[in-house]
Amino acid sequence: MRAISLFGFLFVFWLALSGHYTPMLVAAGLVSAMLCALAALRLRMLDADGHPIHLLGRALSYYPWLLGEVIKSAYRVTKIVLHPMLPISPTMTTLKTSQVTAAGIATYANSITMTPGTLTVGVFDGELVVHALTRADAIDLEAGDLDRRVTRFEGGR
Repeated sequence: MRAISLFGFLFVFWLALSGHYTPMLVAAGLVSAMLCALAALRLRMLDADGHPIHLLGRALSYYPWLLGEVIKSAYRVTKIVLHPMLPISPTMTTLKTSQVTAAGIATYANSITMTPGTLTVGVFDGELVVHALTRADAIDLEAGDLDRRVTRFEGGR
């Protein structure tokens, strides 16, 4: 089932990026998507972490929330950069992860990195090392709201 799902996603993605819908190019897209799906199947990469299709429903609520956080953070960073005194306080912090799957930890780390003003520097034994532009951003991350949301997204409590 995951192979068929991966094939469908790859083909739709190929069509969206191509923008050309001649019979030959659509056939090339079908063949390419099929070969990629077969290669992933052969390499045993179609598990819950390799193709987490089960997260699609929860993604419909998580990603809009994340987009809102990115916009709010971009506004804060813009204010800091445009301020004449440049009020930054670079901070490194370590965050424990409550996610149990590799996809959950990767989502958490990538969500931090996508948010302007913060960057996941490393992942070590269930902990993320994060650089924040300001101490306030580090304190917000340490509060754990993002961690809880990613855990819910992943399927935990």
